[in-house]
Formats: sequence, C-alpha cells, structure tokens
Amino acid sequence: MNRIIERTMIVPNMHLLTLEAPEIARKIQPGQFVIVRADDEGERIPLSVADWDRKEGTITIIFMEVGASTGVLAGLAGGDSVATCVGPLGNGTTIDRFGTVMCVGGCYGIGSIYPVARELRHGGNEIIMVLEGRSSYLIYWADRFVRQAAKIFTITRDGSLGMKGHITRLTDVIHGLPKPPDRIIVNGCTYLMAHTSEVTRSLGIPTIVNLNPIMIDGTGMCGVCRVTVGGTTKFACVNGPEFDGHEVEWKEFLARRKQYTNEETSYFRHSDPKPILHREGKCHS
Repeated sequence: MNRIIERTMIVPNMHLLTLEAPEIARKIQPGQFVIVRADDEGERIPLSVADWDRKEGTITIIFMEVGASTGVLAGLAGGDSVATCVGPLGNGTTIDRFGTVMCVGGCYGIGSIYPVARELRHGGNEIIMVLEGRSSYLIYWADRFVRQAAKIFTITRDGSLGMKGHITRLTDVIHGLPKPPDRIIVNGCTYLMAHTSEVTRSLGIPTIVNLNPIMIDGTGMCGVCRVTVGGTTKFACVNGPEFDGHEVEWKEFLARRKQYTNEETSYFRHSDPKPILHREGKCHS
C-alpha cells in the first residue's frame, strides 16, 4: 500500500497524484512510468511520472480521468492509499548534449515532459517548450516551465492562449525560430504525437515520442503493449516507452488505442459528475 500525500484536480478531468514511494523515488528517471492500482479490485494503470522528491520519498503523477479505473483513482484523497504502485518501469529518456531541444507537451503529457525538460536543461541543452491544449484553462504548470525553457509557445484550439489551431501550427513555430531545433521530444495523446511526427518528418528533425499503449504487466510478459516501429514488433514497456516518432506505425497504434473507447464513453454517460465537481469546490462547465 502506498499512501497518498495529495490528490487534486488541477484542470478539468486532469488530476495530480502525489504518493509515498521511497524506493521508486530513489531510482526514477525522466521518461519512465509506474503501474498503479487504485484498490484491490482495480485494473493496472500505466502512468508516467511527472516529478519526484528523492529526499521526501515521493513521486507525482498527472493523469486524466477517462474511465472507471481512473474514476476510482480520482475519487481518492490525501491520507488514502493505493493498493499497488510498481516501478520504475521502462527506459529513461536519453539525456545528452544535443544543442537545442524542443519539448512538446499536451494533456497529461504536459506533466510527464516536465522532468525531461528539466534534466535536458541540466545537461547543457537550450529548451524550447510548446504546450498544446483545447483552451487556455487546460494549460497547467506553465510557471514550472518558465524556469526550464528559454522560450515557451502555446497552441490552443480556440485561440484563447498563444497561437490558434492544432499541433500542425508547429511548423509556424519552428519556422519562426533562428534555426530549427536539433531534437524534438513529444509527450501526450496519440494524435499529438502522430501529428508532430508528420510535421517534423518533412523538416528532417529527429523526433522522440513517449508511447502510451494499452498495457497489463509492464514487464514484457503479456505482449499487450506491442507496437510496430521501423517494421519490427516492439514492446513499449521494455523496449520503450520512447521511440523514433518517424518509425512508428501510427495507424495501427491508434486502432489498438481505441479498443476500449466505447467502455470509457459508457462510464461517463452513466456516472454522475456532481460528486467530482463538488469535491473540487468548483464547477468546470
């Protein structure tokens, strides 16, 4: 059992979860993930780690409430415990002196790319941040990125913050720079990673994505997280989760990610959102 230090909704349907996990906190590296079970009957949920405190022995996760299992997790509070927290899993981000690195984050990926940007900056790289979301109220942790990045760009679908449009506007961001970045790293939903990879393919910029397939055990035993990269089958849990975005078979990956969309939609159709809104003390309508 891992005790919860904090669980708050930081933007609509996006939750911050800080757990006591001293062994994981001692070893975790940027890009790695943990598997969490909210209770003894819950499913195993792979979640990227967004921050940690090695001295205090805590890890912080940003997750989106999309179905029954994350709904249970979102219902927990400080002082409660989760049944399982296993990790660190997967391979850490390659930290080297690349030059200028553009870090692109959207949705829960804004949180998970934060330690990546931080460690790359400590490694002597210049960091350019691109934060993407549907609207300004879904952009979070901007104050944290100010301390890590030389430049921060935002892209929102409704134009309420920064550029108006989708991640395809990344071309405009890159063309507006004195020179293209030497490397791009993307964390977020499948569409964000796939579209970014398409944009950068034509520009010839190396692009690393953090894949988030359906996963069960997280140790390479079940094969559920298999993906096709460069024409070869890989397991995201042990070969990744980071891969060359230009080599991922995105059509196949997206189809596999959609397997439980109906179940997730059904959960929200038949659940009452009022307890969640009341719990946070505000209504996000």
